[in-house]
Amino acid sequence: MNEKKSSDSFTLTNNQTGDSFDFPILKGTVGPAVIDIRKLYADTGYFTYDPGFTSTGSCESRITFIDGENGILLYRGYPISDLAENSNFPEVCYLLLYGELPGPAEMKQFSHDITYHSMVNEQMNYFLRGFRRDAHPMAVMCGMVGALSAFYHDSTDINDIQHRLVSSHRMIAKMPTIAALAYKYTLGQPYVYPRNDLKYSENFLHMMFATPCEEHEVNPVIARAMDRILILHADHEQNASTSTVRLAGSSGANPFACVSAGIASLWGPAHGGANEAVLNMLEEIRTIENIPAFIERAKDKTDPFRLMGFGHRVYKNFDPRSQVMQRTCHEVLESLGIENEPLLDIALELERIALEDDYFIEKKLYPNVDFYSGLIFRALGIPTSMFTVLFAVARTVGWIAQWNEMVEDPTQKIGRPRQLYNGAKNRDYLPIENR
Repeated sequence: MNEKKSSDSFTLTNNQTGDSFDFPILKGTVGPAVIDIRKLYADTGYFTYDPGFTSTGSCESRITFIDGENGILLYRGYPISDLAENSNFPEVCYLLLYGELPGPAEMKQFSHDITYHSMVNEQMNYFLRGFRRDAHPMAVMCGMVGALSAFYHDSTDINDIQHRLVSSHRMIAKMPTIAALAYKYTLGQPYVYPRNDLKYSENFLHMMFATPCEEHEVNPVIARAMDRILILHADHEQNASTSTVRLAGSSGANPFACVSAGIASLWGPAHGGANEAVLNMLEEIRTIENIPAFIERAKDKTDPFRLMGFGHRVYKNFDPRSQVMQRTCHEVLESLGIENEPLLDIALELERIALEDDYFIEKKLYPNVDFYSGLIFRALGIPTSMFTVLFAVARTVGWIAQWNEMVEDPTQKIGRPRQLYNGAKNRDYLPIENR
């Protein structure tokens, strides 16, 4: 079959039969137009074949826009750099959920609602104790978040707008608490309860690092860095975990189950584990003196070694989040007075080379957001097993915003991808004694 485009429709011609079929072209406010193929199978008897759905629009959305060719990321139309520099995470949560930046009264009420939902049911502590002490924190997160529907079943009616509102607030509020519980559990330390007098990122850091033995004061530079990290990771269009949340939600599943599914998808090393892979790479390099050899390996097409944290599947120019994360990384290192940390020294030298080397510049292999976030977490003393957990805390609001949008979309149907079958044709069954 060959294709040709017209101004308002897309014509497919079957070369075998000569039949032609027209399909509407739909245009969004920005970005590429799409071909509406909802009637493709009914009209032609064909499916499309698109492994990974990389050329398929699965939904309409007003939440996040990415232009990978020009390094653009917008939340509800606002550039990510503006929000990361000038906003705070609760304000961005409000924006993603409701479509507009809040006024003073709206922000006060929203902050109150989030703050006073941050505790989890005390019985969840007994549920947590059922895990092995060496359980991976992401495994704990999957189980704990999925279990929320058992503890908060009064907000699981997806057809009730008030239920959706309450469950959205609960999810955003409780995710840092659950993440801190998982962290403390692996350390064998007492759980630290949320404090209503602290801001969102401050409260999260306090639950992570405080102990009952002494007062813990959160470093404002670190709190601001955490706020930026959460903002930069809050949503990223129809990525694997977000698509998972939407697909699970399309069946009518409750939001806690859907987000638990999203966490499971995020756990994959090809998705949320990239910043952990960066540190593994730095440990493999070992010393600054070894960097030139690894740079040459990265340039060698016959060598399977790849520099992790450079370039991006979506951003073909530069990752717009990485510039903010770069400044934040250096602010954190300076604030903590970290010097002579081998992995950080290697990372900073790699950064310098990548920004100056002609090969990296020509290939547009700039350090991405995962390169810097891993370094920040390392500097804070957060173990690599917790990196993806922090990613999940940030991405929860994006998942919830996308889930709400999907539930309210009258055109949304239960997800049911098709396939190209290459198995056996119809075969006759033989009794076991005749085989």
